Amino acid sequence: MDINKSFMAKEPEVAKKWLLVDASDKVVGRLASEIARRLRGKHKAIFTPHCDTGDFVIVVNADRVRFTGRKLDDKIYRHYTGFIGGLKEIAAKTLLEKKPRDVLMRAVRGMLPKNSLGRRQLKKLKVYAGPTHPHAPQKPEKIEL
Repeated sequence: MDINKSFMAKEPEVAKKWLLVDASDKVVGRLASEIARRLRGKHKAIFTPHCDTGDFVIVVNADRVRFTGRKLDDKIYRHYTGFIGGLKEIAAKTLLEKKPRDVLMRAVRGMLPKNSLGRRQLKKLKVYAGPTHPHAPQKPEKIEL
C-alpha cells in the first residue's frame, strides 16, 4: 500500500457487530446521539463518511427512557400529512405511552444523514419497548452508554 494514499473503507470488508443497549432511565437525546454515532461507525478508526461502517444496535426497554426538564409535557412532535390543514401534533408524554419505540427512532433519525445512506443506517437500529428481543442468534454484545 502506498504511504501517501488515504485509507477508504469498503462496505463489504467492514466487520459489523451487534450491540445491545438497555435504555432504562437514560435521557433520550444523550442516548440517541451515542446510538447514531455507533450506527454511522464514527467510533471506529476506519470510519469513512460515504460508506456504512457502523454496527447494528438493539435497544431494549425503550418505554423506560426519560426526558429532562419539562420536555415530557412541553415537547410536541409534529408532522404534515400533505393535505390542507393536515398538521398533526402529539405530545411527548402521549407518544411515549402509545408508541414508545417511536420516541427513540425519531431522535436517532434526526441525528443521521438526510440521504439514502442515513436511511440504510437507520434500518440497522432495532428498538423494543420491553426487555426481550428476537436477536439472540446474532449474539449481541451488551454495552453501557
